[in-house]
Parts: sequence; structure tokens; C-alpha cells
Amino acid sequence: MKLSFTKMHGAGNDFVVIDATRTPFLPTPELLARLTDRHFGVGCDQVLVIEPASTPDVDFDYRIYNSDGSESGQCGNGSRCFARFVHDNGLSGKDSIRVRTISSVLELRRVEGGLVRVNMGVPRLEPLEIPFNASPRSTLYELCLDNGTEVEFGTVNMGNPHAVIEVADVDSAAVSEIGQAVQRNRAFPESVNVGFLQIHDAGQVSLRVYERGAGETLACGSGACAAVVAGRLWGKLAESVDVRVRGGALKIEWQGEGQPVWMTGPAETVFSGEIEWPN
Repeated sequence: MKLSFTKMHGAGNDFVVIDATRTPFLPTPELLARLTDRHFGVGCDQVLVIEPASTPDVDFDYRIYNSDGSESGQCGNGSRCFARFVHDNGLSGKDSIRVRTISSVLELRRVEGGLVRVNMGVPRLEPLEIPFNASPRSTLYELCLDNGTEVEFGTVNMGNPHAVIEVADVDSAAVSEIGQAVQRNRAFPESVNVGFLQIHDAGQVSLRVYERGAGETLACGSGACAAVVAGRLWGKLAESVDVRVRGGALKIEWQGEGQPVWMTGPAETVFSGEIEWPN
């Protein structure tokens, strides 16, 4: 059979989007690996699946599959692409929709200039909520990694777990080496996305993220949210921050504890097509 798909990206973080509102999409890790492969498949960081709403309080269900076959609970850049796809393909005429992932409910709003604003929810900060094996809660933790490197970081759950490390120069940071070492550490029982944050001033930062199940991507929306939350808890960032990622720029807004994080950024369609898919 032929599987229809749309290739999209949000600030360079790219996705294959599948409309499963009429026909279920039931992938295996092997089929996902084929679909996401940049040489033998379509190629993407993650696969986004639009499903019918499972409860009356949301408009759609939203599934996020990593290239290694694992499922993620959050993808901010993907959420914006989700909203753009739903509107462009006539699945909803609303300017604001609610979608459910495996870990949270998100509110997605289309705004002027082709941008999408996403309510990413209230960040969870307790170690057990990350999950992270530490006690008591702190804004800054320390770990000695298996490669001998000592790191300081903040932890935030934005629907998926994040560790945020402040660096002097994001371009020279050992993103892959340190990112993998942090992810392997037993302190993170479900692994973790690792962000490398360079603070230019209270309203501007640069960020690189090594994502679990995907490696480094050109942008990570939930990672940008986590980085701003961590930076605000450290007393170094303002309520509204422009986050520069390798694929573009995002605006992150967070007033403080107990409040949701808002993310605004682009969502672009690259092309649509079909690929051979087992029945």
C-alpha cells in the first residue's frame, strides 16, 4: 500500500507528518527506522501522527515517534507543525486547538506571519517528576560522568525530561560526547534530553540540544522551554527570551513557577508524497 505523508520543519527540526484520523497508523520500530532514514526513506528527526480525539476535551490526539522507534511525550517544534498541518489540510477551522500527547495536553494557536504559539504547560521541577535520582530539589545539580567529566545542570520536565548545562560558547561545546554521557548516567532512569545553553544577556540566548532517541537536532522546542525555565530559576533570564537554535529562532515566555511556558515560532511545509508501506 501507499502511505501518504507530509514533510515539515520548525526552525530546522524536521518531521514526517501522518494523518491517521481516518486510517490507523501502527508502526513498528523497524518501519519507523526505514521512514526516518535520510538515505533510504523520507528522512526526519521525528514522526508526528494525528489521531482522532480520545476524549471530548481535546480536538486531536498527537503521537510523537523518535527515529529509534521510541515514543516521546512532547515536541514543541512538532506541535507547531501539527497546528499548521491541521489548518492547511482542512482538519479543523479553529485558530486555537487542544491536542493530547502521551504525557500532557497542549494548546496550539495560529498567529500572524505564519507563526504558531504553543502553551507548553507548567514545567515540572521536582526530581521525581523529571525523573531524576536526586534529593532534595535544587536549581543546580552536579554529576561526575563515566568519561570523568564533571557537569553542573538544571533539570526540567516539559512533558519530557531535560538537563540544561550552561556553557561559555555553544559552538565549541562537546554536545555529542557530554550529551551521550549524561543520557547514559543512571541518575536519569528514562534517559534525558541534554541542552547546552549560552546566555548572551537576559533576553537572548543560544542553544544546542542532544535529544534522546534522535541525537542533536537543529532545534528542540521543549528544550528551548526547559533552558529558559532553568535560566530564570538561576536568576539570569527575563520573562521573555529569544532563543537562537541552529535552525532559526524561537520566542519563549515564562512568568514563573506555577505558570505555563509559551513558545512562538515558525512551521513550514516542505513537500508531500507517498511511500510504499506494508498492509
